Amino acid sequence: MRLSARHISLAWLTAVAFASPAPDNGSDAATLKRLAQTASTNELAYLSNRAMKHSSTCTAENLSIRKEWGTLSAEERIAYTNAVLCLQEKTSLTPKNLVPGARSRFDDWVATHINQTLNIHYTGTFLAWHRWFTWIYEQALRTECNYTGTQPYWDWGLYSSNTTSSPVFDGSATSMSGNGEYIPGHSPITLSMPPYPDVILPAGSGGGCVISGPFQNMTVNLGPVALPLSNGSVATGLNYNPRCLKRDIGSAVNQAYANYTSIVNLIVENDNIEDFQMVMQGVPGSGSIGVHGGGHYTIAGDPGADFYTSPGDPVFYLHHGMIDRTWWIWQNLDLERRRDAISGTGTFLNNPPSANTTLDTIVDLGYVTDVSIAMRDIMSTTDGPFCYTYA
Repeated sequence: MRLSARHISLAWLTAVAFASPAPDNGSDAATLKRLAQTASTNELAYLSNRAMKHSSTCTAENLSIRKEWGTLSAEERIAYTNAVLCLQEKTSLTPKNLVPGARSRFDDWVATHINQTLNIHYTGTFLAWHRWFTWIYEQALRTECNYTGTQPYWDWGLYSSNTTSSPVFDGSATSMSGNGEYIPGHSPITLSMPPYPDVILPAGSGGGCVISGPFQNMTVNLGPVALPLSNGSVATGLNYNPRCLKRDIGSAVNQAYANYTSIVNLIVENDNIEDFQMVMQGVPGSGSIGVHGGGHYTIAGDPGADFYTSPGDPVFYLHHGMIDRTWWIWQNLDLERRRDAISGTGTFLNNPPSANTTLDTIVDLGYVTDVSIAMRDIMSTTDGPFCYTYA
């Protein structure tokens, strides 16, 4: 297990591809709903057919269901945020000589993401690694903090034209906390990677410390590593650096890159896994940040705008719940061909060159869990350790 951060330039990591926005088509919300319903129908047919052939621990009857945040009751939302706060109170399991700044169990996930960032983005493990990472987080909330629900997700398209009015970000006691305090005149994010033109992402309506909701008093302990808001300063991110949680939520990035049209186009226009995961992250040179970048840069702030330390904002897991749901839809539209589809190597855009990722590639989450697992066991939400679906 290696726990030393490696770095590439901020421009290379965050500006590999920034694109012209995809205008939102109002009918695509209904289209996405139909695609999800088809995915669910296909999944249930698969489970039924499997049950007739051999026994399985995961059946249609015992599937757990992940739901969109706004569909949860007030009590369910508060139970989730209380469990996250509980995890932030528990002691880190990561040795201090490896990550001196880790103070809480919550920080263990941040430390692992920092150390593995260049091996889990633009790689063959991107989707499955984050599926496993998020599921282990969900299990920790349940086993270590007595949470009885499932991991919710943030449907980016639902409030893309007014993000801070979403139940996720409205700042109420039943939200994931609201925006950061408004900082007048704060700069937009400029992303550069010659020879491509600079891309300027508009500033949001916050920029400062989060001042409402369950995480208004939260302390961020690790990072930053490569943060546009700090002019690209690079550090290990592993030392103790206590500060407030900052957000700079704005609808412009959400509406441009993570609207329903962007989601639907990603699913229906990309027939193979190489194209699907590349478009999701942003095709280098195309100008697109994809829905993955769209979600991250909608949250923005610190640590949200830093790809290394982004799990330091608790809403990361709702964002990656939606990433996983989008992949789940895509997989279940053609499960036979797509369930075990992998493309890519073990390094960021194969730099430096590395071996191809295969179903035998082992995923290790550092001190998040002592369980290492093969890719073949985390490709489907109804096999291996998993038994969940999406509503």
